[in-house]
Amino acid sequence: MATAAAGTAKIIDGTAVAKSIREEVAARIKTHQSQFPRFQPQLAIIQVGARPDSSVYVRMKAKAAEEVGIKFKHVTLPAEIEVEDVVSVVKQLNDDQKISGILVQLPLGAHVGADGERTVTEAVSPEKDVDGFHAYNIGHLSSRASEPLFAPCTPAGVIRLLDSTGVQIAGSRAVVLGRSDIVGTPVAAMLRNRDATVTQCHSRTKNLPEIVKDADIVVSAIGKPEFVQGSWLKPGAVVIDVGTNYIPDATKKSGQRLVGDVDFASASAVASYITPVPGGVGPMTVAMLMVNTLKSAERLWEKARGLKVKPLKLDIKEKVPSDIEIAMAQTPKPVAQLAHEIGLLSDEVELYGKYKAKVELSVLERLAHRKDGKYIVISGITPTPLGEGKSTTTVGLAQALGAHLGRPAFACVRQPSQGPTFGIKGGAAGGGYSQVIPMDEFNLHLTGDIHAVTAANNLLAAALDARMLHEATQSDKALYSRLVPTKKGKREFAPLMFKRLKKLGINKTDPNDLTPDEINRFARLDVDPETITWNRVIDVNDRFLRKITVGQNSTEQGHERVTGFDISVASECMAVLALTTDLQDMRERLGAMVVATSKRGEPITADDIGCGGALAVLMKDAVKPNLMQTLEGTPVFVHAGPFANIAHGNSSVLADRVALKLAGTEEGDEPERVGYVLTEGGFGADMGMEKFCNIKCRVSGLTPDATVIVATTRALKMHGGGPDVTPGKPLHDTYTKEDLVTLREGCKNLVKHIENARKFGLKVIVAINQFASDTPAELQLVREQALAGGADAAVVSNHWAEGGAGARALAEAVVAICESPSNFRFLYDVNLPIEEKIGIICREIYGADGVELSELARTQVETYTRQGYSNLPICMAKTQYSFSHDPKLRNVPTGFTVPIRAVRLSAGAGFLYPLLGDMQTMPGLGTRPGFWEVDLDPETGRVLGLF
Repeated sequence: MATAAAGTAKIIDGTAVAKSIREEVAARIKTHQSQFPRFQPQLAIIQVGARPDSSVYVRMKAKAAEEVGIKFKHVTLPAEIEVEDVVSVVKQLNDDQKISGILVQLPLGAHVGADGERTVTEAVSPEKDVDGFHAYNIGHLSSRASEPLFAPCTPAGVIRLLDSTGVQIAGSRAVVLGRSDIVGTPVAAMLRNRDATVTQCHSRTKNLPEIVKDADIVVSAIGKPEFVQGSWLKPGAVVIDVGTNYIPDATKKSGQRLVGDVDFASASAVASYITPVPGGVGPMTVAMLMVNTLKSAERLWEKARGLKVKPLKLDIKEKVPSDIEIAMAQTPKPVAQLAHEIGLLSDEVELYGKYKAKVELSVLERLAHRKDGKYIVISGITPTPLGEGKSTTTVGLAQALGAHLGRPAFACVRQPSQGPTFGIKGGAAGGGYSQVIPMDEFNLHLTGDIHAVTAANNLLAAALDARMLHEATQSDKALYSRLVPTKKGKREFAPLMFKRLKKLGINKTDPNDLTPDEINRFARLDVDPETITWNRVIDVNDRFLRKITVGQNSTEQGHERVTGFDISVASECMAVLALTTDLQDMRERLGAMVVATSKRGEPITADDIGCGGALAVLMKDAVKPNLMQTLEGTPVFVHAGPFANIAHGNSSVLADRVALKLAGTEEGDEPERVGYVLTEGGFGADMGMEKFCNIKCRVSGLTPDATVIVATTRALKMHGGGPDVTPGKPLHDTYTKEDLVTLREGCKNLVKHIENARKFGLKVIVAINQFASDTPAELQLVREQALAGGADAAVVSNHWAEGGAGARALAEAVVAICESPSNFRFLYDVNLPIEEKIGIICREIYGADGVELSELARTQVETYTRQGYSNLPICMAKTQYSFSHDPKLRNVPTGFTVPIRAVRLSAGAGFLYPLLGDMQTMPGLGTRPGFWEVDLDPETGRVLGLF
């Protein structure tokens, strides 16, 4: 190997080399941040106790980190802390996505032995072990078949110093003095990996001078001051002195000076290159720590950016089996794996069994900086009673985008009610090879959100009736004494009572200070029974609960009233869940729900009754979106299921927001990294899409990019004059054979929905959901009519029979159409008068000539205006089977006036809902409900017959 002449040893300036390394690190960090401003390496050092020497080392590392642009986190722990508590802190740092590297400053204290220290250092994730001491990294360092994630800093510094001399390591003879795990053994391994012939010596090695004499490279880490003499060295050898030893020196203020393992004076006369002590290896250790921290940050950054959903393969059968058979034949991936693939952290996921989980809302704060992904609402034409495959299209399109185009894609769907599941319609998990799985869990209890809604709703109903009874049977004094009792000689208002006091204009905090008039106003809600709008709910179809009498038992002292049950998803609590933006917002909305009007004409809220906080407690877990998956293993958020007739019929704002952030992009990302969120709106676009735009987007502040309108030849033929489509009855030949005349006439319905979407500034993609009986001519006709009617694209999709592959062309159209920016706008200004807003929807969306309010509706509008609710958006409660109020008026009716028989208030959800015709809020069971088919396999526990 090439060397300098003996006797003229060149000093290897570790300080200068370390400085150049730190400058390299700083430059690399700046380069990364110029493209990705949020790229930020961060080093965490755990220090137990306050040993002066440890504190000095930590300060050195902190200074170097600041110099190169690495963020520094100093975690100080009490000197007496136990090992398991240190391990707990280490694990928290392992899970902290912001931390690039973790270093445990040793020693941990006199009470912690070698085993304890090893336990702590082994707790550090190998991915963040920037010290390079984890068994994983040491083991890989010692193996020729693998490379460690990190090399220990001091040994890595030794190699960099050797490289700085230009000497050739490969083929040279190297002697390493020392066998510690920190320096000696790792250095020996690294030299071997560079093809040096290595001899490792230690305190028991015999004939040490003779062995050293053979070496081209000498690395000493033996811990003995000035131990290696120049006479031991081969002329021209390269000497790396790792030793740090103090010897007495009366000339020094401290009385001692720092020397290495090598006698510098004699060795420098023989060696070609030599490191001084201090100023040699020492500065390199910290510099290489900076290198390792940056390397970790780069690796973790790329790993996070490289996360992808691993699709599940479908076993496609030519003859498509039943939905339940397809669903049961597929083995879902563990939801924890799916959560990791989409970028969720472990502490953001709350598992409910193996295949479903809740997602913590904290993810929104963590990803707040991201630009949202593309936002598409899936809507449809006016449907038949059989449904036109909107859910199936949502799932199939998500599968196509995620599993076939490799784009981040999230489906956001409503949780289905058990009413339709056991009634006629069946489940809502999609169908064929485009389903949410496990479909039995999806269609049944899921994580209990609907049960939480039911409990909250019924608590409020019980509280209302109980309050009316107590007010009717007690004097003001007795009522007030029970509402604000004296406890242990002290009388205090409950915290929630201050809200009512403020509402009443009573500015007092001591219950004893209220006047008799104030006590009367505070204690008595004076509910007008004729104005009560709050029903009890249950999540089954039960027609006999539509109208009931409560209070018949003698204990209620004759205080009977007629009321009824709604289905659980019709509860305003469900609408609140769907529209809430965070936990605090949900608490305020629940408390603001109006259940009746007082005899004084004042709205009575859940907070007036005193149970707004209790309702929030019952629903505190329900507010977290539920994560499931499609048949092809792409993510689905299932959250909230508001009735699509009397409520807005969309899944939750929170699910959409979480999905949009997970599908979103970092600053500096390429455009092709953007993901897609497909959120479903209930029924036709005149309902689900209109309410999505005018209500949901107003609340969320989110801007949709496009709408997909799902159309079928079956529904279009029905609108074109075909016979009735009735569940349970065979389809007429019109629907199973080619009929272009009827189909062309029915396409007017599709065109009207396209025109409506355009009024919101939305781009429109028509998805023609293909049935087996559709002919090429029919599919082509629908496509031509859609494009002529203003659609940006119209694509035939066969995802029911082929899964995501069958929707690939649709997915490609969505990607292409969504490249241009959104021009979204609302249909009306919420500050317009209530009747005018109703009229705009009826004229613009339904095609009506106008509206006609009943006397009751006019009185209600006046009341809500007086009470301050006139600026709420409108949620039309009408049939899904027609643009009009009359389900018999098919296709695109004209010349009709919409009758508004009543207008109701959902103050908590934040909308007014006019009732058009006779809307049922409690469905009934037919003669042959779906539950006849449902059973359980007693051997496997599998659900049978669910469709």
